[in-house]
Amino acid sequence: MKDYSPKEIRNIGLVSHQSVGKTSLAEAFIFSAGETNRLGTIDDGTTISDFRTDEIERKISISTSLLNFEWNKIKFNLIDIPGYLDFIGEVKCGLCVADLSIVLLNAISGVEVGTDIAWEIIEEKNTPSIFFVNLEDKEHANFDKTVAIAKEDFGNGVTVFQFPVNEGEGFNSIIDLLKMKKITFKNDSSGKYDQEDIPADLADKSADLRNELIEKIAESDDDLLEKYFEAGELTEDELYTGLKKGIVNRTIFPVFCGSAAKNFGTHLLLDFIAENGPSLADRSPLAAQDKENKDIEVNVDENGPFSAIVFKTISELHVGELSLIKVYSGSIKSGDEVLNTSNNITEKIGQIYTLNGKNRKETGILKTGDIGALVKLKNTHTGNTLADKKTPVKFPEISFPEPVVEIAVKPKSKGDEEKISSGLHTLHEIDPSFTVRIDPELKQTVVAGQGEMHLAIILKRLKERYGVDVDQKKPKIPYRETITAKADEKYRHKKQSGGAGQFAEVWMRVEPLNRGDGFEFASEVVGGAISSVFIPSIEKGIVQVLADGAVAGYKIVDVKAIVYDGKEHPVDSKDIAFQIAGREVFKMAMKNAKPILLEPIYNVVIKCPEEYMGDVMGDLSSRRGKISGMEVEGRYQVVKAQVPLAELYNYATTLRSLTQGRATHTRSLSHYDPLPKELEAKIIEESKAEN
Repeated sequence: MKDYSPKEIRNIGLVSHQSVGKTSLAEAFIFSAGETNRLGTIDDGTTISDFRTDEIERKISISTSLLNFEWNKIKFNLIDIPGYLDFIGEVKCGLCVADLSIVLLNAISGVEVGTDIAWEIIEEKNTPSIFFVNLEDKEHANFDKTVAIAKEDFGNGVTVFQFPVNEGEGFNSIIDLLKMKKITFKNDSSGKYDQEDIPADLADKSADLRNELIEKIAESDDDLLEKYFEAGELTEDELYTGLKKGIVNRTIFPVFCGSAAKNFGTHLLLDFIAENGPSLADRSPLAAQDKENKDIEVNVDENGPFSAIVFKTISELHVGELSLIKVYSGSIKSGDEVLNTSNNITEKIGQIYTLNGKNRKETGILKTGDIGALVKLKNTHTGNTLADKKTPVKFPEISFPEPVVEIAVKPKSKGDEEKISSGLHTLHEIDPSFTVRIDPELKQTVVAGQGEMHLAIILKRLKERYGVDVDQKKPKIPYRETITAKADEKYRHKKQSGGAGQFAEVWMRVEPLNRGDGFEFASEVVGGAISSVFIPSIEKGIVQVLADGAVAGYKIVDVKAIVYDGKEHPVDSKDIAFQIAGREVFKMAMKNAKPILLEPIYNVVIKCPEEYMGDVMGDLSSRRGKISGMEVEGRYQVVKAQVPLAELYNYATTLRSLTQGRATHTRSLSHYDPLPKELEAKIIEESKAEN
């Protein structure tokens, strides 16, 4: 295998909204580089990166794929990242290790919601970026409008480096503002092109855009800007030095254009990235922590101690389980022992591969700046750091969004409970944007993810890999029981069955506490009516009721129970008798203290184009939602609301339907509120029927 220095490696994340052509662009790249002998298509299911059965069936990317090739003596590691919003966790993982992102824009639809969301992650990671306006060969393609929207959304750093000559169905040529040439692509999928002088009718537009480009490059460096103002021009060396600095510092976001499916524009893009694209070395030093959790910086140094991040764990039926890593310093080879600093466990390194989709090639070693795959490590998962045992460092964990869709599952076959639990937890380690919890309160296994398709894919993989089929149902709502008044009750427990008897009498008062105060227990017994040894027994009996409820089978909260009198028997009084008496008197008092049900209220934040606001607000109102605030964020309205959890089932699907997939939302628990009386009776009846 050829040796590449960190400066000779380009790690590139391909991101966009769904169906804009990321996978087609990746296919064009590797075909142009000679890694394949045919240009695969999504429609035919023949692309290298979308190789999984469910991806071929659905004609979308579902999991992040790795591709690699050489171009102009530079190694390219492509990270093809899904654009469908259900797989936002994949975007987080892929962009975690990209030193450059290529953001594809739809020449017809402009900037779409998936692109906006990816851009938020790009900004969070401070990743240099290039735009590629794709689908220029489609009817209604509008490059100028797309660029205008991009500038509005992403700032004035968006700078045109190419523009189409004849966009639409006959598209085959562009103007390249660096070469100052007209480029005409050969219509044979080879990616090759002819170049000629710019036509007279496009000379003025080209000159104006070229001047804008040079000004933007000059602005990336104070010395260059001063020289440009004085001389009115820059040398070619100054131009390219300033350009690279501007890309690395994110003051310039070059805009290219073409048709990925026809392999138009890909060679020029690859040439540009090989020459001007940032490497990991351009982003040194990197933020990390030492073994005492103190903030430090790690230099990108191929001769330094080994450190790397595991950015993705994959498990495929035909390739097995692999940990995808990016090496930040030093190198790793088969046979090494390294420390997982995220959990302080040593791992022995087996085989090391580079990947092209499902195809893997053993390499034996990975060096600084490179990306590859380790045969699945025993105790290492997505987001973990691997490092030299003598120089342990830890890189920031990958943060995943909170799930927005939940379903309850149970195995169709009895006896599969352990298999379903094991399988779901393994799938969570592979994809942390999906979560699973076994809820003892509601006696349900609840899986949660970023959308219905996300969960459908998870459950499909559960069946394929672990042989477990499940029934799905709506998750139960974790209502709470509480009281609104004081009540006073007494209960005598007396049992005589021939042998030793049981006797306990407890007098109890209950009263409501403030919301969120939980449960309190107190004793005001005086004069030895109940021995102090039995007071904890009474509390023990009450605690049994707290979990199971006294009215509808839900957990009891915000109640204070006070034992103030009672009686005992010198022989028959014992621990179990006072537990039973405490339990029963508490139930009686609860039922007489005007009990109510509380329901969980969630904070919901919706990001939505203004034209859909009416439908979104109307839907929130129908869900008993209360608007708590609104603000403008770029082209979007941000609505903040509080909505009962019971009304949020399948909300992600409804929201996408209402807004043509252009709105997103997040949710988090806020507080508990009293359930409306008309709904309370129904919930209590349903609970009694179940129990």
